[in-house]
Amino acid sequence: MIQRIKTNEIVKLLGDFPAVAILGTRQVGKTTLAHDIADGRPSIYLDLETERDRAKLTDAGYYLRQHSDKLIVLDEIPVSYTHLRA
Repeated sequence: MIQRIKTNEIVKLLGDFPAVAILGTRQVGKTTLAHDIADGRPSIYLDLETERDRAKLTDAGYYLRQHSDKLIVLDEIPVSYTHLRA
């Protein structure tokens, strides 16, 4: 495994915050980095480009509560999701 510069920083942030975003341009290794971090702990990976994984979040609150003991990686979040308001 290639040790990425931000790995330790992201792992520390995961200990301090309930959510951490990995942002960057295309093809720089965001997904690989997320997988590398997730491999070291109980985790679930959801690729939101797939219908199967999007369907799991139809009732997101229920699904996420069922897996609250795990790191949940949401990959390929559509831009339209970033405009949701709480």
